[in-house]
Amino acid sequence: MEKMEHIIPEEQAGERIDKVLSTLNKEWSRTQVQLWIKDGYVSVNGQNVKTNYKCNKDDVIIVQIPELEELNVIPEEMDLDIYYEDKDVLVVNKPKGMVVHPAPGHTSGTLVNGLMAHCKDLSGINGVMRPGIVHRIDKDTSGLLMVAKNDLAHESLVNQLVEKSVTRKYRAIVHGVIPHDYGTIDAPIARDQKDRQSMAVVDNGKRAVTHFHVIERFAEFTFIECQLETGRTHQIRVHMKYIGYPLAGDPKYGPRKTLHIDGQALHAGVLGFMHPRTGEYLEFEAPLPAYFEQLIHELKNSH
Repeated sequence: MEKMEHIIPEEQAGERIDKVLSTLNKEWSRTQVQLWIKDGYVSVNGQNVKTNYKCNKDDVIIVQIPELEELNVIPEEMDLDIYYEDKDVLVVNKPKGMVVHPAPGHTSGTLVNGLMAHCKDLSGINGVMRPGIVHRIDKDTSGLLMVAKNDLAHESLVNQLVEKSVTRKYRAIVHGVIPHDYGTIDAPIARDQKDRQSMAVVDNGKRAVTHFHVIERFAEFTFIECQLETGRTHQIRVHMKYIGYPLAGDPKYGPRKTLHIDGQALHAGVLGFMHPRTGEYLEFEAPLPAYFEQLIHELKNSH
């Protein structure tokens, strides 16, 4: 493991440690440095610190640069629905039923397995199990994802997510007939204390904001479009349940008596972001999958 020492000069006193370290080596992104700090690879005067630590003059910083792990995710040839690709980013339309990245006990058949076979150059910031993955959508949610092919792209896309400048629009079918055409749900989300496998609206949770508007109303369901301002785990599913209109087919947050569609009716249809290198705004739109179109057709013709 390579080791590097840096003593803080007067002009860097008062600056955050992650900012200081990311200026020492052009190959070190700030996101990568933050992960090293969190994982205990960085010490200040012999002590571990947090990423927001403000440096003092003459602080002795030691960085133990971890060796790159061999990626143990097996590439698998897949017929990926790629909407855009260049040397920095890739936009892919994930089908319903596919998991985004490997996890313990589920190491094959994921989007990452397919991406590994498609292109060898994926950013390593998120570790060996999630190369290139900047954001996720649930297994049974279909739609567009942006993938980073290098650390520069990864850091840029993550920053855009943090700054809430990424356009993310979803189409969904929910239980009940929503009477108003537009709405905004601003309710904090965190782990459900009664069920650690689920998320819930919790007083001390992280701020979560979902905007929605009604596209069409049916006898017992409503077809809506949601736009994410934040991106919390299961955000749309939790928020729609919270206001009394849970997603159709949702096995975790919906009612037991629901549509038989094997998972929530949710599609990430629009994705827009600034290109990490050129600064150009790119936006993509993926049509509703066939099962979703069929579901709307059936609801239109049901009484």
